[in-house]
Amino acid sequence: MHVSPGLAAVLGLATIASAKPTNYSATSVQINWIGDTPGYFPGASFGVPWSEGALYPNSTTFSLSGSGGNSSLQSWITGYWRDGSIKWSGHAIPATESVPDSFTINASPKSVSKRSVPQKRDLSVEESGDGITVDTGKVTVTFPKAGSVLVSSIETAGGNVVGTNGKLVLSSQSALANDVESRTNTSVDYFNFESNIEEVSVSQDTSVRALVTTRGQFRVLAGGEHNDWLPFVVRFYLYSNSNSIRIVHSIVFNGDGKKDFISGLGIRFQVPLEGEELYNRHVRISGSDGGFLTEAVKGITGLRRDPGTAVKVAQYEGKSTPDISTWDTRVSSRMHWIPAWNDFSLRQLTSDGFQIKKRTKAGQSWLDVSTGPRSDGLAYLGGSTKGGLAVGLRNFWKQFPTGLDISNAATDNGEITLWLYSPEAGPLDLRPYHDGLGQDTYAKQLDALEITYEDYEPGFDTPTGIAKTHEIFLHAFDATPSSDHLGLLSKHLDEPPALVAKSDHIQQTRALGSYWAAPHTSKSQAAAIEKNLEFIIEYYKGQIEGRRWYGFLHYGDFMHTYDVDRHVWRYDIGGYAWDNSELSPDLFFWLYFLRTGRADVYRFAEALTRHTGEVDVYHTGDWKGLGTRHGVLHFADSAKQARIAQPQYRKYFYFLTGGDERVGELLEETLDADKTYGILDAHRKVRTDGWKPAPGEPVSISLGTDWAALAAGWLIEWERRGSRWQEAKEKLTNTAAGIAKLKNGFVTGEGLYDIEKKSISSPPTDPDNAGVVDISHLSAVFGEPEVLSEAIEYWGDDAPEGLPQAWLDYCYYYGAGGVEQKARYGSSFSGVSLKQGHARLSAYYYQQTGNSTLAARTWNEFFNTDGLGADKAWGVTTKLNGSAVLLPGVEEVSWISTNDIAQYGLSAIQGLALASEGLAS
Repeated sequence: MHVSPGLAAVLGLATIASAKPTNYSATSVQINWIGDTPGYFPGASFGVPWSEGALYPNSTTFSLSGSGGNSSLQSWITGYWRDGSIKWSGHAIPATESVPDSFTINASPKSVSKRSVPQKRDLSVEESGDGITVDTGKVTVTFPKAGSVLVSSIETAGGNVVGTNGKLVLSSQSALANDVESRTNTSVDYFNFESNIEEVSVSQDTSVRALVTTRGQFRVLAGGEHNDWLPFVVRFYLYSNSNSIRIVHSIVFNGDGKKDFISGLGIRFQVPLEGEELYNRHVRISGSDGGFLTEAVKGITGLRRDPGTAVKVAQYEGKSTPDISTWDTRVSSRMHWIPAWNDFSLRQLTSDGFQIKKRTKAGQSWLDVSTGPRSDGLAYLGGSTKGGLAVGLRNFWKQFPTGLDISNAATDNGEITLWLYSPEAGPLDLRPYHDGLGQDTYAKQLDALEITYEDYEPGFDTPTGIAKTHEIFLHAFDATPSSDHLGLLSKHLDEPPALVAKSDHIQQTRALGSYWAAPHTSKSQAAAIEKNLEFIIEYYKGQIEGRRWYGFLHYGDFMHTYDVDRHVWRYDIGGYAWDNSELSPDLFFWLYFLRTGRADVYRFAEALTRHTGEVDVYHTGDWKGLGTRHGVLHFADSAKQARIAQPQYRKYFYFLTGGDERVGELLEETLDADKTYGILDAHRKVRTDGWKPAPGEPVSISLGTDWAALAAGWLIEWERRGSRWQEAKEKLTNTAAGIAKLKNGFVTGEGLYDIEKKSISSPPTDPDNAGVVDISHLSAVFGEPEVLSEAIEYWGDDAPEGLPQAWLDYCYYYGAGGVEQKARYGSSFSGVSLKQGHARLSAYYYQQTGNSTLAARTWNEFFNTDGLGADKAWGVTTKLNGSAVLLPGVEEVSWISTNDIAQYGLSAIQGLALASEGLAS
C-alpha cells in the first residue's frame, strides 16, 4: 500500500488501537429520574448498560433497591457484547405511591447451590383461546383475540367495571371539494370503520410488566364498501400495583393519498353508569396547565334554589351527595326540570386554541362552554360509587387536530372517545402539493433541483407506506378522583416518568460508543464551544415554539434552512423545508443528552425519534426501510434512501428505554432495506456508467450513506441477538471485509453488493479493482463515523482484516489536501466540503493513532474551514416584532441552518471527547 510520508511515520511509531474490554466493571448502577422526581408513578421500563465481559446472562441476577427499600424487578436482556456478555439490560419496576429520588440496579452472581425463591407476583396473566386477562392487583383487563373490541373489560380491584368495548374508530372520505362552492358538485363517498383484530399476543415474562400486543386493520361498517386497510398495532403496557395502562398506537397509511382521506381517527371506550344517579355522575375535561372543567351530568350548583352546602360541595368535589331526602325540598322535588348534559366535546384544532361545548342530547343545540389555548388532553367520565375511566393523549395539543368526546353520559353506558385526528378538522390531505410542473424527464428534474432544491419524480411523492405513532394513557378509578390527582395525571401525560443511568456510567461502559464524553470546560476554547452547543439547543427549542412546528404529521421535526428575506424558515420551497434527519441532527441531540442528562433535551430527542422513524420512512411496499429526503411534504421528495431511515438514529432511544418495542419493530424493518436496491437506484438520475438495477443481481450501493445505514441495522440486530442476528452478523462482516479488499477502500465510493452472497465487490466503473477515487461530502455525515467506531470496537481483534485501516485512511485523507491525496490514490479528491463536520474524522484518527498532528488538524478544520465559525454572533438572537413577521416576538438567527448545527454539534462533541489535546487554550 502506498502511503504518504506523514502517515508512514505514524504507522511506524504506533499501531492502530485495538478495541479491548474496558477496565470499568461496575455491578451496581444508580438510576435517576429524567427531570424531577415524579409525583405520580404508575410503573416504568428503562435500560442499563454494562461493560464488556462484566456480566453474563446465565450467571447474573438483577435486583432493585432504592430509598424506599427493595422492590420487585423484572429484567431482560436487550443487547449483548460480541463475547455474549450483557451490554444492555432492560428492567420494569412496579407502580408505587412512595416514589424515591433514585433507584439502584444491582447485578450479582446467580446462585446455583440454592433453589431460587419465587418472587411475590402482584401481576397475573391468564390466556385462553378467546382472550387474555391481566390482573395488576389494582385493575383487571381483558383483551379479546377476535372481533372489533380490543379491550372488552376494565375492572377495578373494588369490583367496578369502569370500561368496556374499547375499540378503534375511523372515518374517511373519497374526495375533497376544491372550495365551498364546489361541494355540492363533488361526488364524495363517506365511510366509517372500526378495528378488526387479526392477532393478539402477550409477553412471556410478566412478573412486573405485561405487554399485550394487538394487530389488525380497519374494517368498514355495515352499509359501506371499502377494503380493510390502515394496518394498526396497539401495545398495552400494564404494571403491577398500577391502575393505569400505557398504550402505544401505531398505524401505517396504505391507502391512496389522492382518494383516501382520513377524516377521523380515535379510540373509544364505554363507561358503565347504570345505577349511578345523574347528579353523582361526573365529567372532567382538562384545560391548560393542569386546569379542569368540573361538571356533573345533572348539575345542582348555581340553581335558583339551594339544595344545601354539603350537597353542592360533594358534587363539585366528585363525591357522593348526601341522600336526596336530606336536600332542600325546593330542589329535590324539582329535579326533573333540571336538564341532564349528555354530551361534552373538546376540540384542539390548532396548537393555540381549543373549544369545549356540551349539549343535552343529539338533535339539540350545542352550548359553548369555553375556549382556551392548549388543553392537556385528559378527560374523565364516571361516578362517585361506580367509578370511572380517564383517557389522555401525550402531547395532545402538539399533535393537533385532536379531540376528546364524552357521550351518552346520561344513559346506562356512557362513552369516552379520544380523537387522535379530530373529525371536526378538515380531512387529512396527503395529496402532492404541486402537479409536477412539467418535470417529466430526468433532465428537467435535475434542472428544477437547481432552483428549488427539490428532487422531484412522478409517482414518488406518495404517502403510501408512512406511519404514525401515538402514546395514550388509561386510568381506572373506583370513585371519581380529585381534581388535584387529575392534575398529576395531566403532568404525567406531558412527561411520563423516565429513568436513566448517570452519563458517566453510560460513557465508561462504551455501550453507546466511545466518541462522546461529559462537557469539557477546562480550556477556554472548549468552554466557548460548550456555550455554543447550549445556545443551539435553546434556539431550536425556541424555534419549535415560535414557529409552531406542531401538528399530526409534523410534531418532532423541524425545518432545514432559513429564508432571511421573509424572516421565515423555507417551509414552502422544495428541498429546504422539513429536515427529515438531513445530516444527522438526531445524532447530535442524542449525544448532547447523553453527555448532559438534561430532561428537556431527552424529550426533544424522543419526539424527534418518534417522528423521523415513522412519518419520514416507508414501512411497507417496495420502499420498505427507506426514508424520504427533506422537503415541503415529509414524503414528497423522490430521493428514497436508507440514509434517512438510518437505524443509528433510533439506537440510543431503543436501548435507553429498555428496548422500546415499537422502535424495535422499526429497526427490524430496516433489515430488508438492502432488497430495495434491486428495484430502486438512488443514483438513477446522474449515473453515467450504464448500470441498472435488476432483482436477484448484485446492486450498486454507496459505501457511505447506503452502507452505513445498512451496517447500523445489521450491527444493532447482532447486538440485540434478534431473530436474524446471524444473518446480520454475516452481512456486516462480509461487506466490511469486501470494502477493506477494495484497492482504495472507502475512497472507492461505491461497490457492488450481492445480497445472496452477502458481500461487496468493486463497482461497475472498476470491475478489475484497479482503484477508483469517488468520494462524496455526504458519505460520512449520515452516521458512518459513529457506526464504524462502534462496529470496530464491537469486533475487537476479530474485525475484518484491513477494515480499521481502510477507515483510518478515509479519516486521514479526506482532510489531507490534494498533494497527499494524489500521492496515495493517484488523484486528488474533488467535491471536498463540510470540512467542519469532517473534523470528527481527524479526531478519531488522532484517538486511534496518537498522531498529534491530527489533533491540531481537528481544530483547524473545526474553527477555520466551512461551517459555523467563532466569528458568528453566538448567543445573540434578534427578536422580530411588528408587521415583519406573522407572530411578533419570534427570535431569528439568520446564519443558522440545521445542516450546519448538526455537523457543528457532532464535530464539537466528538472533537472534545477524542482530541481535546489539540485545543490551543
